[in-house]
Formats: sequence, structure tokens, C-alpha cells
Amino acid sequence: MDSLQGKIIKGIGGFYYVAAGSDLYECRAKGAFRKEGLKPLVGDDCVIDVIDSVKKIGNVTDILPRKNSLFRPEVANIDLVLIVFAVKNPDPSLNLLDRFLINLEKENLKGIIVFNKEDNDLGGDGEKYSRVYKDAGYDVRLISALTGEGFDDLLGLIKGRTCALAGPSGVGKSTTINRLYGEEISATGEISAKISRGKNTTRHSELFRIAEDTYICDTPGFTSFENRGIVKEDLWKYYPEFAEFEKECRFAGCSHISEPDCGIKKALAEEKISIVRYDNYCKIYKEVESQNRYR
Repeated sequence: MDSLQGKIIKGIGGFYYVAAGSDLYECRAKGAFRKEGLKPLVGDDCVIDVIDSVKKIGNVTDILPRKNSLFRPEVANIDLVLIVFAVKNPDPSLNLLDRFLINLEKENLKGIIVFNKEDNDLGGDGEKYSRVYKDAGYDVRLISALTGEGFDDLLGLIKGRTCALAGPSGVGKSTTINRLYGEEISATGEISAKISRGKNTTRHSELFRIAEDTYICDTPGFTSFENRGIVKEDLWKYYPEFAEFEKECRFAGCSHISEPDCGIKKALAEEKISIVRYDNYCKIYKEVESQNRYR
């Protein structure tokens, strides 16, 4: 039985589709993975045993070491994450955006924030949102998947990388992927006017090859987030703009919420830290505190 090395580009219904050279194999995963508590993920480099070389059928027998993995979305070996939110329709939840950024900081993953539907931004909200996150040290781009505005820069950023797109439903992730790829490869949906939420057109994570050594991963839209493995004492560390001010706190272990002589609260008062980011920090801190208390 021949063995090949490849990359999992899609997993659905218990089957894993593995790209090996120019071929695509439909594979099952060996039962031992379940016993080991290891789940193959889209983006995994793996070894397969070829069962039928004509029908391109095999078994995934080994998962090669991962350089990283994400829980939501479930993908591995990502070089860059494009976090896509809409400027309008639906209005962005910056609290949700902060939660996802926390996850990227925890995993030491590079993220670029992309505000889509710039063509629909008549009030300049995109620039306002961008300033909040640029001041926090993040790379932020304004794009329009409808008109193509900003896409030349995006293509340059992802060249030679495996990139994941993530964001809530209805923000235009699928349209963005279609624009990057140059043709329609991902179904697009419409916004429900009644509840202003998108139809989640992506049901599973999948890698698309858009150029040599360049993959993009479409992921199911998320509307909630779990701060897995984070304790309240460490939460401030995932807000990079807090770092230079935290050392000015009077008390070790300062929560940056109720203590006096807090460097971060002083920076907030001096408008060196965004009130939007700080308010989100406080809300997430209380949630993490409650979760930790009842575990």
C-alpha cells in the first residue's frame, strides 16, 4: 500500500479531502485518532495510505506536527487570519471582534482586520472603527468586495501564505473569497432585512488554492465565542496597547478595573487607550471571572 503526504483541504461528514500533488483523495481517518483525542483539521499536513489510486480513496494515518490551530474556526497551520466585519448591514459588534482578537493573541497568530462594504459607508464609520484598532497596533483595511476596492493590497498580503477568513454571518466573507479567487467558488447569501443577520452560506471549513503556495480558508460564520483557557489575571496581556501602561500600576495583579493608581485607567483618562476597547475588556473580564469561579 502506497503512502503519500498531503494537506487536508476539506472535512465534511466524516470524510477528509486531501490534496497530494495534483490529486485529491477522499479519506477516512483511522480510529486511533479518536482514542488519542486528536481530530484532523482542515489545514493539517498529513500522511495517507492509498486504498484505490484510480478512485482516489485513502485513509489518513498520521497528522504531522502543527505550528498552530484555532478552536473557532477549527483550522490548523494558518499563517494569517483576515477577520472580516462589515461597516454596515450588519453593523459590526466590536465586542465580538475583540473576543476573536484575544484568541489570535493567545495563539500568537497574525491577524488583519478587514472592514467590508466600504461602498455602503456613507457616514465614515469605517474610518472611525479603523482608528480604534490602528491605535491598538493592528493592521486594518477597508475594502469593498462588491467594487474590488482594496483587493490589490489584500492579494499582496496573502501571497505565499495560508490564510483564514473569519467573521460573523452576512459580512461578505464568501464574496471576498470569490473576489480574491477571481471567480465564484463560494456560495453567497443575502442579508435578512427582518433581523439584519446573514444567511450562513458556509457550512464547513475549506481551503482554496488561489495561487502557487497560496491558500485561503473559508470558515463557517461565528456569532458567539468561548474564551478557552484564559484566566482573568492574564486577560490584559491580550490587549497589546495595554502593555506599556500596565507597568505603571501601583498594585501587582491589578485588574485594571477597580484598583486606584492603575496605569491603564490613567492612560484611558488621557485618551491613550480607546474607551471602546477598555469597555470590552471590562465586560470580557467579568465573564471570564464568572466562568473561572464556577469551574
